[in-house]
Amino acid sequence: MVTVLGVKKMMSQVYDDKGRVVPVTVVDLNGVCLAKRGDEKSLIGIGKRKTSGQRDNGQYKELGYVPQLVKEVDSNNFDDNHKIGDEFDISKIESSETVHITGTAKGKGFTGVVKRWGFAGGPKTHGQSDRHRAPGSIGAGTTPGRVLKGKKMAGRVGGNKVTVKNLKVVKVDKNNKLVLVKGAVPGPNGSFVVLRFI
Repeated sequence: MVTVLGVKKMMSQVYDDKGRVVPVTVVDLNGVCLAKRGDEKSLIGIGKRKTSGQRDNGQYKELGYVPQLVKEVDSNNFDDNHKIGDEFDISKIESSETVHITGTAKGKGFTGVVKRWGFAGGPKTHGQSDRHRAPGSIGAGTTPGRVLKGKKMAGRVGGNKVTVKNLKVVKVDKNNKLVLVKGAVPGPNGSFVVLRFI
């Protein structure tokens, strides 16, 4: 398994060999090597911080800048010839491969039960003017006399870590270091994603 860092660019569409439209997500693989940690692990990073502290500046002095995202991966992405700051060799990736992609989902803020859990809401007729998107009863009376833990209620939605598995690589642009993956990838455009090629 090869693990790399990338940036989600946008969604688009391409045509396959039979002329069918295939929805794809464009991912830019511009992660760099930071350090080798034994034979099985390597440290990779992506992006550039606008501001950084003295500790980080010293740690990444040889790189010349402080990366925004740093991840230690189990796979050995870089051989002994790679130096700090070298980019990932995209020639190892071929189309029709399978990839797991992890990203941070779009945050949707505080939402009600209809949007968060798909509740049907209350009746729209018979004088019900303010019950359309209300949760309804949330607990019993004397017994147990409280709201049980885990009750589906309003709350924050999105902004969590999401992994989409078994996506197919449709096309690899080796000149521009772009990978076109069939389907949707979590997160907004410009967000960092972790790709694990199987």
